[in-house]
Amino acid sequence: MGRNSAAPELDDISWQIIEQLQEDGRRSYGAVARAVGLSEAAVRQRVQRMIEAGVMQIVAVTDPLRVGGHRQAMVGVRAEGPLEPVAEALSEMEETVYVVLCAGSFDLLCEVVCVDDEHLVEVLSTRIRSIPGVVATETFVYLKLCKESYQWRTR
Repeated sequence: MGRNSAAPELDDISWQIIEQLQEDGRRSYGAVARAVGLSEAAVRQRVQRMIEAGVMQIVAVTDPLRVGGHRQAMVGVRAEGPLEPVAEALSEMEETVYVVLCAGSFDLLCEVVCVDDEHLVEVLSTRIRSIPGVVATETFVYLKLCKESYQWRTR
């Protein structure tokens, strides 16, 4: 989902639709329509416009621990030169689920999901650290997920 362009103005009804779908992305347009006071066709059109504008996606979210990814980590990356090629190389890796350019101690943050510690070592040692421009990394291994929320802005 591109986040560089300005988001379209969303009215209260659009936010209500987003909230309904954040609670259950499989909720029918009819059920959403009843909850927000619009017709099913109007909800369908609004959802389609928001998807096309990049405002939202409707996706299945998996639990990495239940689908074979037993080691998750956030990797802080320090780089020299242009950051976009480094971000692109990180984004192309199958193991990455999140890549962001940032300010502070790191130039980029990259979340990875690996099968086990050996796989994580391979990703760090032979793949991330070999990307041109990468100067240093620091790895934060996840021990326990305490909160994960997809209900931004609606509360």
